[in-house]
Amino acid sequence: MTVRKSLAALAALASAFAPIQGLTQEAEKADEIRVIGHYENSVGTSDAASQGNITPALIEARPMQRAGEVLEYVPGVIITQHSGDGKANQYFLRGFNLDHGTDFRTTVDHMPVNMPTHAHGQGYSDLNFLIPELVSRISYKKGPYFAEEGDFASAGAADIYYASKLKQGIASISAGSGDYRRALVANSFDAGPGTLLYGFEAFHNNGPWDNPEDYRKLNGVLRFSHGSNADGFSLTGMAYTGKWNATDQIPQRAVDQGLISRFGAIDPTDGGESSRYSLSLDRHKAIGNGEFHFDAYAIKYKLKLFSNFTFFLDHPTDATDPIKSDQFEQFDDRTVFGMSPSWILTDKWGERQVINKFGMDLRRDNINVALYNTTARQQQGTVRVDRVNQTGLGLYYENTLQWSESFRAVAGIREDFYNARVNSDRAENSGTTNDQITSPKLNFIFGPFAKTEYFINYGQGFHSNDARGTTITVDPTNPTAQNPPQKVPALVKSKGAEVGVRTEAISGLQSSLSLWRLELASELVFAGDAGTTEASRPSLRRGIEWSNRYIPKPWLIVDLDLSVSRAQFTDSDPAGNYIPGAIDRVASLGMTLNDFGRWSFSGHLRYFGPRPLIEDNSVRSQSSTLVSLRTSYKLDKRLRLNFDVFNLFNRQAKDIDYFYCSRLSTDSAASTCSDGRTGVDDIHFHSAEPRSIRVALTGNF
Repeated sequence: MTVRKSLAALAALASAFAPIQGLTQEAEKADEIRVIGHYENSVGTSDAASQGNITPALIEARPMQRAGEVLEYVPGVIITQHSGDGKANQYFLRGFNLDHGTDFRTTVDHMPVNMPTHAHGQGYSDLNFLIPELVSRISYKKGPYFAEEGDFASAGAADIYYASKLKQGIASISAGSGDYRRALVANSFDAGPGTLLYGFEAFHNNGPWDNPEDYRKLNGVLRFSHGSNADGFSLTGMAYTGKWNATDQIPQRAVDQGLISRFGAIDPTDGGESSRYSLSLDRHKAIGNGEFHFDAYAIKYKLKLFSNFTFFLDHPTDATDPIKSDQFEQFDDRTVFGMSPSWILTDKWGERQVINKFGMDLRRDNINVALYNTTARQQQGTVRVDRVNQTGLGLYYENTLQWSESFRAVAGIREDFYNARVNSDRAENSGTTNDQITSPKLNFIFGPFAKTEYFINYGQGFHSNDARGTTITVDPTNPTAQNPPQKVPALVKSKGAEVGVRTEAISGLQSSLSLWRLELASELVFAGDAGTTEASRPSLRRGIEWSNRYIPKPWLIVDLDLSVSRAQFTDSDPAGNYIPGAIDRVASLGMTLNDFGRWSFSGHLRYFGPRPLIEDNSVRSQSSTLVSLRTSYKLDKRLRLNFDVFNLFNRQAKDIDYFYCSRLSTDSAASTCSDGRTGVDDIHFHSAEPRSIRVALTGNF
């Protein structure tokens, strides 16, 4: 089925659902709720202490360098970058270096963001198409305790929702350090029987890099919605395209030797281009004693990514080959189709309230993926080319039973089926894979007692592996190798448990505390010389999180989050049991002062703890503390000026560190890495941006 036919089918489906009932009083009241805080985590609203909702007030108040940083508002999450900003961000949570999204499931308006069997990394989550001003809510969950969350949700999940109607139009222009420029216009208006919302963004940024990033992107959203929260539908189109140059991670020795600055590049031709186009339908309707929800989507996605992490390790320079390097191109071109129907039915069992939820997730990825050797973005040879047709089907059931006024239980089960057909340019690496996994869930919620409730959570989840790894028998870079690559399982189980408490016993304060653990049958880790994630050893993580939302006065909001975790491999290996890149400590402090006459102020401090960089913990990264500030001034009722400062104290921090073998053209030919290759084992890092400023003028109409 062609993309055009699929999109037409979705449009026809929206038309079939067009008859809509009138607005209900309950829906009208829900639309009018105004939350002054940054989070809606009150007692009685969730099934785990680590679950909650983020309000648009936080997105509006806090300065944000990158669109993907909306996920950093999830307590305990760190967002960084190890390349150009057009590439997916780097994510950290609960003792994970999640790479570009592995083990953290993200959706935008019910459409999946994670990409399985991706050219660069399993679960790749690129949020550059997001327009933060249109976000109406972010719901987050941590741990594998929720039946509706499937692949990649072991560490957690975040569902980002766009508004269907804006209270007033938005027009904004921004400028700042590094030739930063941004223009945005968004509004909604009555269109026939419904509402039409649009948003358009134009963006450019060079950043602080010696090799200007020249990141250019265009973004657009068009949504038609009809009906109410109880009975309605929306049809949404999104379009994004971006191009950029990249300053990838650089070796510490190159900076120490004065070859480049902290913002320099070894290979200035790294970079990429990406696009994402989608059409989605969201239909919801109250039916009898419950509700029906149906989502369908079609996505067209493309990426060309040029990277060089080891420089001249595999292609050392000499007099006959002075320019050839280790640069490679990762190419991904796919169409994604999916749908997610769900039914929620409320009932009574004697005097006890019962809620039954049934749901299905069906997703099909038709993928063209390739890896090429390149020099200055010019292809020099083909490593492998694959066509992958991958289908995932998830069925789940969840039962909520209110045993008494102070105790409820949520029990669920999820069954996931996986099928992939790999057609590789090397016949030995082609094949078909089928797999299935069962994931039970169980949650107990006690309370509230004196405005305090308690949680016990248990669940099993999973992540999928790259389909190419399930059929591989020959290393395409070394077909005659005596030790052929090992196949990986298609689906890998995780097991998690958590105990927590949430309280509002102190007036104005919402506080939650959770102790958790998570086991993975196989870890996914980043391989520096391959530029992708690879299946590794089994692992165990344990930790504690403490989150606080304090509103002592209507004009003062304080958010404090602390997280400590420990991660280790659980098998025996002489290399050691530390997991490279596993984060152990995170702290976040935000403070917002509103409505001081025409002025408002917001500050945010983020502490990013040290990490082991190799298994024996002999090499570790440094910690970093960054502070950002926003000052907002209302010129009049419709016009305001925002002044943002990032990295206020100009710390020479690092966004990320890796430790692996590479070779520079200046390295001695006698240098040998621990694996015997001619090169140098070294820390490779991507610098955090220095102090920078941005000014935005925003008007409402």
